[in-house]
Amino acid sequence: MGTPSESGHDRSEPSPSVAVGERRRLINICYRLLGSLTEAEDAVQETYARWYAMPQPQQEAVESPAAWLTTVAGRICLDLLGSARVRRERYVGEWVPEPLPKRTEWIDGWTGGGRADPADRVTLDESVNMAFLVVLESMTPAERVAFVLHDVFRYPFPEIAEIAGRTPAACRQLASSARRRVGATQAPTVPAVGQAEQAGLVRDFKEAWEARNIRALVGLLDPDATMTADGGGLVGAVLRPVEGSARIAQYLVHIADKAPGLTLLERTVNGRPGLVAQHTGITVTVAAFNLTGNRITHIWAVRNPEKLRAWTETGRS
Repeated sequence: MGTPSESGHDRSEPSPSVAVGERRRLINICYRLLGSLTEAEDAVQETYARWYAMPQPQQEAVESPAAWLTTVAGRICLDLLGSARVRRERYVGEWVPEPLPKRTEWIDGWTGGGRADPADRVTLDESVNMAFLVVLESMTPAERVAFVLHDVFRYPFPEIAEIAGRTPAACRQLASSARRRVGATQAPTVPAVGQAEQAGLVRDFKEAWEARNIRALVGLLDPDATMTADGGGLVGAVLRPVEGSARIAQYLVHIADKAPGLTLLERTVNGRPGLVAQHTGITVTVAAFNLTGNRITHIWAVRNPEKLRAWTETGRS
C-alpha cells in the first residue's frame, strides 16, 4: 500500500501508561490481519490481559510498551490465522471478511457508560476495502503478517521478524510474495472511478434491484461478474459463487420476490459505496461491491448474523 494507515509507533515513549492509548492502533492491525472485528477485539483483549498480568516492575522495564503490545498482538494473530484456516475448511459455504460500517469519528475505550464498538476504532482506507481483504485471505499466515505490517503499517522487517519468528530476510521474501499475489489480482488499467461515480453506480443497482429489472441489472454488471454470499450455515445463502451477469440478476430478483418488504439502504461498506438490506428494521445483508470502469465486477453479500453485529443498530452509515 502506498500510504500507511497508521504512522507506526514511537519507541521514545518511556512510560507503561502509554499502553492504554495503543488500543486503536492494535484494533486497526488485528482487523486487517484477521478480517474479523470479533476476532480482532478478542486478540487485543488477550494482548492487554498479558500486559496487565505482568508485575509493575516488569512493565516499567519494557523500553517501548507500544512495540511490546504490537509483538504480542501480532503473535496472537499469527496463531489465530493458522487455526482459522482449519476452521474455514469446515465453514458452511463461502467465507467473506466481516464488513465494516463507516465511522465519522473515533470512539475509544468506554463511552456513555458502555463499551464502544470495535468498528469505531478501525480506520477506513484502501487497506480495508473488501477486494483487498479477500486477497489477504489467499495468503499464508506468515505472508499476511509480513505484508500487512510492512506494506500497510510500515513496520521494519527486523521488528516483523520478532513477531513472525523468521529472519528479516525471510520476512522480506514473504512480503514480496504477498505483494505478487496482490498484483496478480489487480484488473488491467481502466479509467479511475471516483467515489461519486461509484455511489451512482451502486444507486442505479439498488433501484434496478428494487424494480426487479433484470435487464437493467445485467447492464450494470460485468458479463463475467461474480457474487459471493456468506451465510455461515446460520441463514439461507447460496453456497457457491454465482457467476455471470444474467445469473446474478436472476438470483437477485428471485431473492427480492422471496422477501417482500425488504428495504435497501445506501451505506458505506469498508470505505466504499455499498448496500444494506433490512427486513422489518433488522439488518439481514450487507453488500460490498468491486467496480471496474462503469461495471460491477464482484458483489460480496454477508448474511451471517455473527458478522453483522456492527450493523445491528439502525441508522448507522
